[in-house]
Amino acid sequence: MAEKKRILFVCLGNIIRSPLAEGLFKKHALEAEVEGKYEVDSAGTGSWHVGEPPDPRMVRVAARYGCSYNHVARQFQHGDFDDYDLILAMDPDNRNNLRRMARTPEDKSKIHLLREFDPNGGPNLPVPDPYYGGIDGFDEVYKVVDRSTEGLLRALENGKLKQV
Repeated sequence: MAEKKRILFVCLGNIIRSPLAEGLFKKHALEAEVEGKYEVDSAGTGSWHVGEPPDPRMVRVAARYGCSYNHVARQFQHGDFDDYDLILAMDPDNRNNLRRMARTPEDKSKIHLLREFDPNGGPNLPVPDPYYGGIDGFDEVYKVVDRSTEGLLRALENGKLKQV
């Protein structure tokens, strides 16, 4: 069996967007019967929520769509560049923080924005952070992350990400 592709989703606090992306990617991989090909995790660039579970508002919205996931927030570490083949940031600020932490050009080449894989997205579009907003923001984030993770899996399975 080929070595698993290791994917890390990264947002600011690791309690809303990146754990959702982790859960949705796993769901899409399971539905496509390719879950054994991927090792997936998530992390945050900040340390505010380390050790906490996902935001209950996002968990409730995801459950309405039939997606359940568990996670304990952790902070991104320099060693994650060695441990993961692909690092997906939720927004340009997260991407810039990761690029500043990168030690080598190879580290930098692993960093992408998740919405690059959203059929309705583009090269510099963020997954919005709904933390301070209402429940509608969480619903929109779910839809964006769902499309983007499905697009990412499709790109990986179709060989459109050669460096991974």
